Amino acid sequence: MSHNDTKAALPENFDQLKKSINRTSNWRERLDAVEELGQYKSRETIELLKYSMAGDSVYKVQEAAYRSLKALGEDVTMPERKNEDPIKGTKKILIRIKKSLPENHSYKDFKEKVKKTRVDLYDTYEGEKGIDFDKWLEETWSNLSTR
Repeated sequence: MSHNDTKAALPENFDQLKKSINRTSNWRERLDAVEELGQYKSRETIELLKYSMAGDSVYKVQEAAYRSLKALGEDVTMPERKNEDPIKGTKKILIRIKKSLPENHSYKDFKEKVKKTRVDLYDTYEGEKGIDFDKWLEETWSNLSTR
């Protein structure tokens, strides 16, 4: 759909999209919601897109919100990619998870436990790191000191 086909009304599933924008454990769902909202030009959709652009923990979602806002004619600036951790205290969280596992646990055990206990963290870093996610998580795991 080109931006000339932008609809002026709210999408029928606006309330669902609003929930999706706030779903911290699913960056793909947030990205889909941003892309769908970008097809509707209204005060409410623009507010939600600005919220995502400014505060989503996954940069891909921020970028998509920016592109949608630009296409809707909004005067916005591309968000800067931050170098700090998208989730504060990630290292401490991962150390706690590693300590909770048996001493001779595998990387696979660690990855499963992170996914089970902190799906928000797992999902955010998977979205941020893309294809490098596994490499990053395994390197992080092997470098975590539990002493």
